[in-house]
Amino acid sequence: MFRRRALLGVPPLLLPALAAAQAPEGFPARAITVVSGYAPGGVTDITSRAVADRMGRELGVPMVVENRAGAATSVASTAVAQARPDGYSVLMGTSTLAINPALQPNLTPREPLKELAPVGMVFRTAFVLHVHPALPVQDTAGLIAWCRANPGKLNFGSSGTGAVNHLAQALFAQRAGIEVTHIPYRGGAPALLDLRAGRIQAMFQAVLEALPSLQDKGTRGLAISSAERSALLPDLPPVAAALPGFDVVFWQGLFAPSGTPAPVLARLEAALAAATRDPALQARMAESGVVIAPGDAAALRRLLEEETAMWGGLIRAADIRPD
Repeated sequence: MFRRRALLGVPPLLLPALAAAQAPEGFPARAITVVSGYAPGGVTDITSRAVADRMGRELGVPMVVENRAGAATSVASTAVAQARPDGYSVLMGTSTLAINPALQPNLTPREPLKELAPVGMVFRTAFVLHVHPALPVQDTAGLIAWCRANPGKLNFGSSGTGAVNHLAQALFAQRAGIEVTHIPYRGGAPALLDLRAGRIQAMFQAVLEALPSLQDKGTRGLAISSAERSALLPDLPPVAAALPGFDVVFWQGLFAPSGTPAPVLARLEAALAAATRDPALQARMAESGVVIAPGDAAALRRLLEEETAMWGGLIRAADIRPD
């Protein structure tokens, strides 16, 4: 009652501005910008828009995706890290947050764990390990044995130095104790063309990108990089069946600027949880090879901490440097 009476003396034209100024406490009151570090049209962008739309319905305000590609997603993550911490600018962050500090330490934010506040998990998407059909191997154990017998002779492609599928290959070689030759490309499409032609013999590739080639027998699938099987390739076992503990995925999570008030973070986290648990959204994303992965802020923070340590150690040990 006191609040209502206090507002009676406020000119009507100033009420919207007053509401906006007070919005963080009663969050939300206006549209929220969701910044993505990827160009429109890809799986990451499509998922961002689907989740943002579902979250917006939960919050009762639009969540507008803004694509700010560049500098290995650093343009987007820096924009949010430096934004006002009021909940109206959030980041669809990805695995690059765990990779960039070691691979490209000149990029910002240099310390994502300090400069961004985790909100929750969005998705995980695995890679398929596939090979040229002429390679005389049928499974992961066979590939490892072949590489041990032929050190350095396997040309292992990737979509670029420092990409998650390149790091998956480097981690695979390290844990298997094998020597392979890394052949980086500018994207997955040209790498796949060379794999089909036999100019390279193996690569980790996003399931959806590899699927047509697997279906027409242009390549042979050996395993899936995640600890769990892929719904699109249920017959392929995890790499972990041959290398226990191997679990590599490309992931996406929602972040806010560090210093965002706890009630605002809690409201965003609740809306994200509702969105990622929506069966309709899960089914829609599964068609794109994406596993919607519900997980709270603590789970996302833990993942970022673990992967920052894992990828940082691998990058330094293997002396991986950007092209």
